[in-house]
Amino acid sequence: MLSRTLVQKLPMGARAFSSTCARNAAEVKRLGVVGAGQMGLGIALVAATKARVPVTLVDASETSLDKGLAFADKLLSKDVAKQRITQDEADAARALLQPTTILEDLDSVDFVIEAVPEIPKLKFDIFSKLAEICPKHAILATNTSSISITRIAASTTKDPNDTSNSSRVVSTHFMNPVPVQKGVEIISGLQTSQETLDTAVEFCKKLGKIPSISKDSPGFLANRILMPYINEAIICLETGVGDRDSIDAIMKNGTNVPMGPLQLADFIGLDTCLAIMKVLYEETSDSKYRPSVHLRNMVDAGWLGKKSGKGFYDYQ
Repeated sequence: MLSRTLVQKLPMGARAFSSTCARNAAEVKRLGVVGAGQMGLGIALVAATKARVPVTLVDASETSLDKGLAFADKLLSKDVAKQRITQDEADAARALLQPTTILEDLDSVDFVIEAVPEIPKLKFDIFSKLAEICPKHAILATNTSSISITRIAASTTKDPNDTSNSSRVVSTHFMNPVPVQKGVEIISGLQTSQETLDTAVEFCKKLGKIPSISKDSPGFLANRILMPYINEAIICLETGVGDRDSIDAIMKNGTNVPMGPLQLADFIGLDTCLAIMKVLYEETSDSKYRPSVHLRNMVDAGWLGKKSGKGFYDYQ
């Protein structure tokens, strides 16, 4: 809730946006998450612990579900050990996570968030199915970090003039790691309705996040700024401007960021960094977004960063 003093300081448009969001937002009683990887699991866990809503967690792989839930158990145990939550609260949150390999189990959710790899066709196929499976009131959200929301929304209908499905599509781009990072980007496509946007904003607030609104433009806000920074650091490495440790050290010690760009790339995943740079380059045709050759080579080698055990640093 905004304080009266803060509301008085806001511009008129911002005041109107803040006051109408809650009024127009639909209530979310059950969440669905597609993808049990690092991002999907993080979103599901935050929804269970903060918003305290049941979460249907879908992944085609039983192994991925087991791995994700084991990680959830580890995070909850850590929070109990640090007295952030009680054991009863941890148990209650864990009970809200309902894993399944069946996408059709999302037939009773009010809000679904897709969190699968940045592969356009994969996302389009999923959203085409979600439009048929989910209730007609359900919000269809994507965690994409770079793919056009308008294109994803278009995949939900065969008739562009019928916006009954596409108007429910929005992006809720969470930051990694989800349980820690407060920021979330909310991006509307051309088809996205105001009620969909408002519901997304209010639900993200219930998750304890601070929403920022972005236009549907390649990379949106966060990655339009972040990824060229990381890519340029890799180019500095490949052209010999500086070595790994010097590049990360100058940015940590010179700009007061918690980790340097190369270490950050490892934590994000080098395959994810490459996928986003490809989208920026292809969608804008601007050479300043050309992915580093060294980045491509590392992905080809399977050196994807922390998740693979090797990237710019070793994690084994």
